[in-house]
Amino acid sequence: MATVILVRHGRTTANASGVLAGRTAGVELDAVGIDQSVRTGERLSTLPLVAVVSSPLERCRQTADAIMKHQTGAPTESVDEAITECDYGDWQGRALADLSKEDLWSVVQTQPSAAVFPGGESLGAMQSRAVAAIRRHDAAIEAEHGPGAVWAAVSHGDIIKSILADALGMHLDLFQRLNVNPASVSVVRFGAARPDVVTINSDSGDLAWLAAKPATDDATVGGGAGPEDSPRARS
Repeated sequence: MATVILVRHGRTTANASGVLAGRTAGVELDAVGIDQSVRTGERLSTLPLVAVVSSPLERCRQTADAIMKHQTGAPTESVDEAITECDYGDWQGRALADLSKEDLWSVVQTQPSAAVFPGGESLGAMQSRAVAAIRRHDAAIEAEHGPGAVWAAVSHGDIIKSILADALGMHLDLFQRLNVNPASVSVVRFGAARPDVVTINSDSGDLAWLAAKPATDDATVGGGAGPEDSPRARS
């Protein structure tokens, strides 16, 4: 099975000012976000990525560029509208402090599967398109490059949380229990039997061990010994 690294974009000017950017054009990484993206690119430099797929929004493309600059090989680079930010409709561009006073806010927090943004899309529709896109890319990459292939998808917080919830077998109503910070890395392997969620919301540490394909799709009873070349195994 291939390995997909889900990367959230680095911090933006909207994140720093508490505004829901949504799909607003021109929202870019701030100085902190640029540094975060560089560090993530450095972390992924130990992995021979075969592809980097990005949301079309500027903040994701900037983060994807930082990843590409640290690759010594020549991964393909593409943009996919299906992993773009949720369409928050009339909520887009508004301050989070104001949105928290809306009746819909509590629905988003406690029953997101029922949340439909006025003038936008539902969180359920967002999850469906994002999961389908990631699985489609993953299958195509594995078919072309083999089961040891590693690739990255650069997207947004709610998008990545919804993909992780699906991989974990969680109902969408539980996805707010997950945290996905700016420039963080989450890793999933879509096996024949079930998805294997390797890590969530990681922002530090060596990732070279991810290049080693698991010997089997089966889960090891008792937990197993872990990858032989992981940092802990070497220490």
